[in-house]
Amino acid sequence: MLNNDFWSAFVLLLLILDPFGNLPFFIAIMRQLPESRRIPVALREIGIAYVVLLMFMWGGKGFLGLIGLSQPSLEVAGGVILLLVAIKMIFSTTSEIFGGGDGREPMIFPLAIPLLAGPSALAAVLLLTSRQPGQLWTWVAALTGAIVVTSSLFLMAETLLKWVGDSVMRAGEKLMGLILTAIAVNMLLGGLRTYFLA
Repeated sequence: MLNNDFWSAFVLLLLILDPFGNLPFFIAIMRQLPESRRIPVALREIGIAYVVLLMFMWGGKGFLGLIGLSQPSLEVAGGVILLLVAIKMIFSTTSEIFGGGDGREPMIFPLAIPLLAGPSALAAVLLLTSRQPGQLWTWVAALTGAIVVTSSLFLMAETLLKWVGDSVMRAGEKLMGLILTAIAVNMLLGGLRTYFLA
C-alpha cells in the first residue's frame, strides 16, 4: 500500500516536472520533426531524463559526502532553486525560460535536460534520498509515477492543447507555480531551522 511519503514525493516531482506548463514548448519542438520521428524522439528524451534522475537518486548520498555538503545546505539550496522555478512558472512562459527550438532533432538538450531533468528536479531527488535514504524504493516509485504521468501527457500533447485550450493550460501552469512556491518556502525554512537548531 502506498504511504503518505510516496504521495508527497510524487506530487512534488510532478510539480517540478511541470508537464502542463511544458506542453507548449514540447509541442513547438516536436512540430519541427517529421511525424514518424516524434514519438521515438519523445520516448528517448524522457528515458534519458529518467535515467539521469535515477542516477542522482541512487548516488545522492555518496555525492553529497564526496563534495562535503550537509543536509541543511542542500535543503536551503533546493528551496531557493525551486522558488526561482516557481516564480518563473508564475510570471513567464516556458518558451521564455528555455528558448525556442532551431529545427534540429533534440538530443538530450533541451527536452531531457534541462526541461525534465533540470536543476530543480536534480536537487529534489538528491534531497529526498539524503533526508530519508531508507525509503529509496519509495522515492524511486514516486519518480517513476511522475515520469509516467508526464510521458502520457507529452504523448497526448497536441490533443490536450486542442481540447483544453492554451489559456487553460497557462492557468494550470500558474496554479502549479503557486503550489510549488509554498513547497519551496517550506523546504527553505526547514533547512534554516535544521541548521540553526543544530
